[in-house]
Amino acid sequence: MTSSVPGNPESVFTYGAPQLKFGSGASDEIGYDLSRYGVRRVLVITDPGVAATGHPQRVAEQMQRFGIEARVFDGVHVEPTDVSLIAAIDEARASGPWDAFVAVGGGSAIDTAKAINLLTTNPGELMDYVNVPVGKGQAPTEQLKPLVAVPTTTGTGSESTTICVMDVLSLKVKTGISHARLRPTLAVIDPDLTRSQPAGVTAASGMDILCHALESYTARWFSAYERKSPEQRVPYCGANPISDMWSEKAMTLLAGSFRTAVRNGDDVQARADMALAATFAGMGFGNAGVHIPHANAYPIAGQVTDFHPDDYPGDEPMVPHGMSVALTAPEAFRFTFEASPDRHVRAAELLAPGADRPSDLAEFLPTVLADLMRDIGIPNGVGAVGFGDGDVPVLVDGAMKQQRLLATCPREVTAEDLAGIFRRSMALW
Repeated sequence: MTSSVPGNPESVFTYGAPQLKFGSGASDEIGYDLSRYGVRRVLVITDPGVAATGHPQRVAEQMQRFGIEARVFDGVHVEPTDVSLIAAIDEARASGPWDAFVAVGGGSAIDTAKAINLLTTNPGELMDYVNVPVGKGQAPTEQLKPLVAVPTTTGTGSESTTICVMDVLSLKVKTGISHARLRPTLAVIDPDLTRSQPAGVTAASGMDILCHALESYTARWFSAYERKSPEQRVPYCGANPISDMWSEKAMTLLAGSFRTAVRNGDDVQARADMALAATFAGMGFGNAGVHIPHANAYPIAGQVTDFHPDDYPGDEPMVPHGMSVALTAPEAFRFTFEASPDRHVRAAELLAPGADRPSDLAEFLPTVLADLMRDIGIPNGVGAVGFGDGDVPVLVDGAMKQQRLLATCPREVTAEDLAGIFRRSMALW
């Protein structure tokens, strides 16, 4: 799985996941779920678009039957920034204290809730906890409050993970906070809440699911790292037998549901399969890790100037996270193929069962990905969202800052390698 063999290979991997509740109507039981923790005052965290559906208010109101006071905060910024997170944290601090938090929405709401939970229970400010080199990378010293994550989009897997992602506006870079204590206590997956998700959002967030599964499946094997002491181990421990299981199942579900969910959002089974795939992929990558496509996605999203995707808020330019991840994925998996050819071929077969193998097996997975992206309306490469060859150095610089992710790549990756991937990704077909 990797070109280098450590002198003292790791022999231990870790696995973590939230408690999971899945099924139609699962979001109607959150009051009961929280009552088991003895909480009395809860902040429900969402964004204006999701608030308009009425789901967050309904979740808040049903808590009253269990003697729980719930307030809705709908100030989440889609694709959170350090500025939006600080504003949300300040609001939560001013209106607290809170016994628990409930995030209703996509990854933006869940990541904002993670930041609120962290900074209302631990001392310091946001940048104290942001990953190095952008922030100080401090670990929380205090236990966090219960956090219930209720995704209304099928994509980020944030309900399963230890990661909170944000744009740091002053640096025009995307980064995050990573610590096991950020993982939600309970993930409530109610496919009924995703049926209002428009096609463009379904396509972009679905590519995030897919890349989560693919990147964790092709990540460095856990024993390819140098052995660490328990306190040195990070949540991203490398591909392992348990993460493989979740990633393979997520790809199988996507093969049968992704195109259908984009084309027909009212297909109940496709929506349920996508919701389950998102959570399974989150359980995989939340332990194994992701690599090049996600590292490249951060500067793509952070440096965008004038792209406005369909079915997203149009008040400011943005490249949705799942879309930004997808744009360099075909080329990234061409690059990683030599590290684990069998895994790349297996992934292609899971995603496109019955497809003919090309004579050059290195082309199998990139071709499957490009065909899918074209079918569901993902832009044709990095050039289609406003970047050109002259932007490659700044994109590479932003990606190279994501060493936490690049360390998970099954091959050593240099700035020159990333430049080639970006240039070959300007147009994909």
